[in-house]
Amino acid sequence: MKLSNYFLPVLKENPKEAQIVSHRLMLRAGMIQQSSAGIYSWLPLGLKVLNKIERIVREEQDKAGALEVKMPTIQPAEIWKESGRYDVYGLEMLRIKDRHNRDMLYGPTNEEQVTDICRSHIKSYRSLPLNLYHIQWKFRDEVRPRFGVMRGREFLMKDAYSFDLSAENAKVAYNKMFVSYLKTFARMELTAIPMEADTGPIGGDMSHEFIILADTGESGVCFHKDWLETDLIADVDYFADLEPIINKFTKIYARTEEKHNPNDCPVKKEDLVEKRGVEVGHIFYFGTKYSETMGATVSGPDGNSLELHMGSYGIGVSRLVGAIIEASHDDKGIIWPEAVSPFDIAIINLKPGNETVDNMSETLYQTGLLNKHDCLYDDSDESAGTKLAVMDLIGIPWQLVVGPRGLKQNIIELKHRKSGRVLEISPEMAIEFISKQGNFIMPDTSFLRGTKK
Repeated sequence: MKLSNYFLPVLKENPKEAQIVSHRLMLRAGMIQQSSAGIYSWLPLGLKVLNKIERIVREEQDKAGALEVKMPTIQPAEIWKESGRYDVYGLEMLRIKDRHNRDMLYGPTNEEQVTDICRSHIKSYRSLPLNLYHIQWKFRDEVRPRFGVMRGREFLMKDAYSFDLSAENAKVAYNKMFVSYLKTFARMELTAIPMEADTGPIGGDMSHEFIILADTGESGVCFHKDWLETDLIADVDYFADLEPIINKFTKIYARTEEKHNPNDCPVKKEDLVEKRGVEVGHIFYFGTKYSETMGATVSGPDGNSLELHMGSYGIGVSRLVGAIIEASHDDKGIIWPEAVSPFDIAIINLKPGNETVDNMSETLYQTGLLNKHDCLYDDSDESAGTKLAVMDLIGIPWQLVVGPRGLKQNIIELKHRKSGRVLEISPEMAIEFISKQGNFIMPDTSFLRGTKK
């Protein structure tokens, strides 16, 4: 994409209304625009990141055996009255009436809706286990929406719902989602720590929330230092015995600040890490809470009617955009993990109109496209300083800087945003670099003309 054809309304100054880093940088980078309190339009750059996060979430849900559906945003109040949650959920639920004066609501969650689907179509134990998920916009009327997409009123969520015959089988489904979440966040280069959590209005007796570490996070967390060295086996089989893997993670001490008791902590002081974090996922097992109240039963092997054991599993897809920025930024702007970056590489033409610079920049751009890289080519008339500052602000992982002075010395600068390393390479090396398919790797520096940071 050429910047001259793109819509990227970057801001030079920090917006006064933005209180946290992610909100400030998302507005400055032209990713979102506020429509009303807690509700945002997603602009091209922000939507590209959102879509990449959604794709990773979807791929890991599919691998775990969940089946995608799409449930409505507007739900009938009737099914919520069946479950007993309509009157107790609180003012966060936006209650409305349709033209026939029927009670409706903008769904804050989907336990009732998915239970209604299951009870209508699943009649025999042979149809189980079943896990249905969807990625859908939701609305919760927060009394004080703030922090941009981190605590908005409208947000994109992935919800999965499992149905099983017994608590033992439901635990297997729970473990699959547990591992799926660890793998999902790892693909985004995030350290996600699962912590035992309260079940809240969802209900149930087993729950974990997944918190990623961020210095500006909203929650305090305390955990054993081993968490920083623990890694999940990338090729773990979702359909193997997952209990040892779950035990591997849950046995390592991790508590939210509220649940951490310094006087009764099993971890030595020198091994305890205290950080800030952001919740990005929450999973629940709540047994037969909804199947009992809504009559979701199946015929068992002996012909008797059995109530279904359920779990629900949420990931804040739009919240993850802000959370990643909270975890990965510097004073210049965003530092995107490569898997979710809006573009793979930026080509920066420092002197549009200079034939030599234009030709080399265009060659790099077309070579990148030919090799299936998502390239952003800055062909604008802005100053060199502005161009470089914008690319650092929007966080593109790799940058090729082409200028007349450099080309006279047979030099193009290659910058790695995360490390800050800048290499002076030849135009031939630049073409070779962008010709390679797959992930970029910093070239060997032993024979290069210069390396700086």
